[in-house]
Amino acid sequence: MSSHAFDQAIALELQGDGSFAGHTSAAYANMVGPFGGISAAQMVNAVLLHPDRLGDPVSLTINFAAALEAGPFVVQARAARTNRSTQHWIIEVLQKGETVLTGTAFTALRRETWGVDDDAMPLCPPPQDTPHGKSPMPMEWVKQYDMRPIAGAMPLVWDGSGDTSLTQLWVRDNPPRPLDFASLTALSDVFFPRIFVRRATLVPVGTVTMTVYYHADSAQLQASGTSYLLAQARAQAFRNGYFDHTAQLWNEAGVLLATTHQVVYYKN
Repeated sequence: MSSHAFDQAIALELQGDGSFAGHTSAAYANMVGPFGGISAAQMVNAVLLHPDRLGDPVSLTINFAAALEAGPFVVQARAARTNRSTQHWIIEVLQKGETVLTGTAFTALRRETWGVDDDAMPLCPPPQDTPHGKSPMPMEWVKQYDMRPIAGAMPLVWDGSGDTSLTQLWVRDNPPRPLDFASLTALSDVFFPRIFVRRATLVPVGTVTMTVYYHADSAQLQASGTSYLLAQARAQAFRNGYFDHTAQLWNEAGVLLATTHQVVYYKN
């Protein structure tokens, strides 16, 4: 097993009944339970490791029914339907016999076609010219990433002065690690809650559901190596206790690797 904290966190062991045994990681602890990105990475890893898998991930959706407690858990992943070049997966995470996360995934054998990135990477200073950020949030998972904010960093003063939910930052694993589908999944969740940025006010929050769309194939991830990704997120609406956000992640070459969407609960 790799000594990198990320590989240790997503490590799963195949059981005799076809399920996978895993364990939460203190290195990726959040305010309550684990960092959502690491939970998503563990779920997609169950599909990646499954002996019946066909193709690579195209999409992943996970629903946070409850926060994982520190300790062991079980991941059940099964192919609900397999076609000639596509597969539909159902995933469930259980702890102490109760469901805590549910999800679906879609995998496929990709083929060469015409393609273009209609959502071009915004013009930003390069990562080497962007200083490291200083986060006021003390969660352990933040230490596992090299984050270099360009715009919309976490407020240092909670004074209600926010006026936009846009965040742009360069980010990669800390220490650097070659990009793959599991790490791209976790990186898709590195954004702090949009309501913190928009309002500069701390309120209780919790992600309810998260979807990742993988536009990159394995070769594009391999070509990205250990370089930084430009990550951008913006909310669309805050209303009646829930808000959403949509985000994009490009590699340094300007290739759009993934887009992601979330719905988050907040208490006012």
